[in-house]
Amino acid sequence: MVLCTYNGAVHLGDQLDSLLAQTRRPDEIVVGDDGSHDASWELLLAFAARARAAGVEVRLFRHERNLGFVGNFSQMLHEASGDVLFLCDQDDIWRADKLAAMAARFAAEPQLLLLCSDARLVDAAGQWRGVTLFDALALREAEKQLVRDGRAFEVLLRRSMVTGATAALRREVVDAALPVGAGWIHDEWLAIVLSTLGRVGMVEAPLIDYRQHANNQVGMRKRSWRDKWDDLVSPRREEFQAEVARMSCLEAHLKQLGERVAPGCLAAVVHKREHFIARVALGRKPRWRRLPGVLREARDGSYHRYGTGRRSMLRDLLRHD
Repeated sequence: MVLCTYNGAVHLGDQLDSLLAQTRRPDEIVVGDDGSHDASWELLLAFAARARAAGVEVRLFRHERNLGFVGNFSQMLHEASGDVLFLCDQDDIWRADKLAAMAARFAAEPQLLLLCSDARLVDAAGQWRGVTLFDALALREAEKQLVRDGRAFEVLLRRSMVTGATAALRREVVDAALPVGAGWIHDEWLAIVLSTLGRVGMVEAPLIDYRQHANNQVGMRKRSWRDKWDDLVSPRREEFQAEVARMSCLEAHLKQLGERVAPGCLAAVVHKREHFIARVALGRKPRWRRLPGVLREARDGSYHRYGTGRRSMLRDLLRHD
């Protein structure tokens, strides 16, 4: 297990307690503290003693300089030695059977490289907000079916659906997946790279309470209608240019992996990059001149494969740039 901390003392104790309350306890917990200046380190030292007394190996690393959460997770993944590595945030609470349930899936499916789960969204006090992570992501049944069918790459190339706090991966593929590409968050990068090498799966039940509060590095909430309207008309040039750069980075990484990458994946990444180059160009035109270009991208299915279909088309027609 890989746990990363940074000034998380307020909620860290609850998470640590939930780790030792697992019906199948972790064999090893590797913790990277990113230079906390609250009580996090002291909590970790006390936890390490308690965990070791219960037969759980704990290794603590305290970084002299702040690596950021992507760098911290990347370094700790290299340090961990277990066959299956669980990513763990500092402020959530794990359901008691999370480790057991996910470990059973890995044991039953040799081709499974990464597994994620749903989560209950809870507030800072731990109260359920009445919505799950997959609900907030608006993960459609058709997308879930693609994942069930072993076609997670098609979903992940279109949108992020794997949240690191719910994820686990096989140690044997860490070197192939890292380093994390520029502009990517570690969980989305690991998921999409590994989906080109083997199977990425999901547990559709919520296995953690995913705490939402003001200090989340990456949070989640269900969008309002106002959010959706603002999303349609907001400027997108910088975002789309960033997506071009991200796809270029992913393309380079997959080329390095060579024949390990499943057929068609590299070509799909290149096609998505070209689609977003076209979308950047569309935004430079007056609205009344965008329709032919939008229809051209629609005809080859790009809006459906790499965006939200008609909504993405409407965004390109309406957005300011």
